[in-house]
This record gives sequence, C-alpha cells and structure tokens, in this order.
Amino acid sequence: MNSDKFSVKSRFGSFKFAFHGLSSLIKNEHNARIHLIAALIAVIVGIMLKINLTEWCILTIVIGLVFITELLNTSLENLTDIVDPEWNAAIRKVKNYAAAAVLISAIVSVVAGALIFIPRLLEIL
Repeated sequence: MNSDKFSVKSRFGSFKFAFHGLSSLIKNEHNARIHLIAALIAVIVGIMLKINLTEWCILTIVIGLVFITELLNTSLENLTDIVDPEWNAAIRKVKNYAAAAVLISAIVSVVAGALIFIPRLLEIL
C-alpha cells in the first residue's frame, strides 16, 4: 500500500500519464484513429440533427465504450508481446478475445447510432 500523502500535484501528474496513454493510442493505433473519426462524425451529426439529452448520453457512453475496449485491447496486445514475443496459441486466444471485445463495442455503437440517427434522417426525407 502506498503511504504517500495526498497531493494535488501528484493527482494532476496522474492525469498527465493518462493523457499520454490516450495520445499514444491515437498516434500508434490505426483502428483508434478510425474510432476517433467515427466519433467525431457522430458528434457532428448529433449537433446537426439536434439530438436530445438522452441521445447525447447514449452517444457519449458508446463512444467511451469503444475507446475503453480499444485501450484494453491494445494494452493486452502490448503486454502479451512482452511476455512471449514468439507465436503462442494461448496468447493468440487472449488477443482474439480482446479484439472481439472491441468488435462488439463497435457493433453496439453502430446500432445505438442507427437507432438515434435513422429516425431523424427519415423525418428530414
């Protein structure tokens, strides 16, 4: 257990590490950039279609879900590559499960986006 006293400076320092991780994800992971572009498009479309507060909450949650799963997937991939850089069937299974989590979160976000945006787009047409 860490017995260091609480300090505001150290708390801000922990945010620095978190933002560095997020920045690194966007810079180094192609899929994260795709997720970021999709999220920006969803936010822009949400503004244009004037979605309500509940819809913004849902949109925010699914965007967060995708980024959380992408961060966990990337973390597991990097860690398993350190543990065993050679091909390993057990590690492959772990990587596949983590990738499947990202896929599921992306599918859920597309479904949520469709449920929010399609009815509004149909009203316009």
